[in-house]
Amino acid sequence: MQAIAFEQLPILKEATAFIKEQFNHVQPKIAMILGSGLGVLAEQIIDPIRLDYADIPGWPISTVAGHAGKLVFGKLNGKAVLLMQGRFHFYEGHPIQKLAFPVRVLHLLGVKKLIITSASGGINLSFNAGDIMMLNDHINWVYNNPLIGKNLHNFGTRFIDTSTTYTPRLQEITRKAAKAHNIKLQEGTYLFTTGPSYETPAEVRMMRTLGADTCGMSTVPEAITATHCGMEVLGITYVSNMAAGVMNEQLDHAHVMETMKLVKDDLIKLINAVIEKI
Repeated sequence: MQAIAFEQLPILKEATAFIKEQFNHVQPKIAMILGSGLGVLAEQIIDPIRLDYADIPGWPISTVAGHAGKLVFGKLNGKAVLLMQGRFHFYEGHPIQKLAFPVRVLHLLGVKKLIITSASGGINLSFNAGDIMMLNDHINWVYNNPLIGKNLHNFGTRFIDTSTTYTPRLQEITRKAAKAHNIKLQEGTYLFTTGPSYETPAEVRMMRTLGADTCGMSTVPEAITATHCGMEVLGITYVSNMAAGVMNEQLDHAHVMETMKLVKDDLIKLINAVIEKI
């Protein structure tokens, strides 16, 4: 595992140099990772420049429906923003260290604030499909970490404090933005699972006992990596469905995409309002 982390250094620099050249060396301070169905947010970008992931040296490829696999740069609410239109998952077969790669490139590009979005399953019985939840904590149920291996000291220290992974300042901005736009905003703990199988009813009962409010197959590796890099992090997830055993329905990815259509307008309003204030 040490070799994986160490060997990333040259390709990280190569990917960064390539992207800088394509974006005319503009350094965005804000970036977003767009989860399942959330690629529609890229349509809000003014004067976009798009790069296919496949063209960026070392950059992983998205293989999941709803993930376009493009890096999009432009203006959102007058601010330079970089969007990852699609992400990578542990279940796609990537070593978990590989999931750190894009976030480290964002750091090298000058990004200071990272908004991570996702779809998730609702565990908290007071939640409903279509709710938007802001993350105030997470549980790493995968028991694996993208920082395992040789520490890259130019990104961060060997041991990091994750007690405020999701930056309190950004959380407060998001609360105020939601209130100002009359958007219902849940808050809670996100539990990271490997996927790709959905959780069983028994697992959901265990997750609820552990204190999880939603569960999903992403977000946590990126949040840990961003914290290691010293970024401010905001996590936003939408409850695409209630988790197994809560409702008597079959779970599938198409349902995730359908729910996204219901929350799209509120999510766009919320993220635009947050971008304006950070």
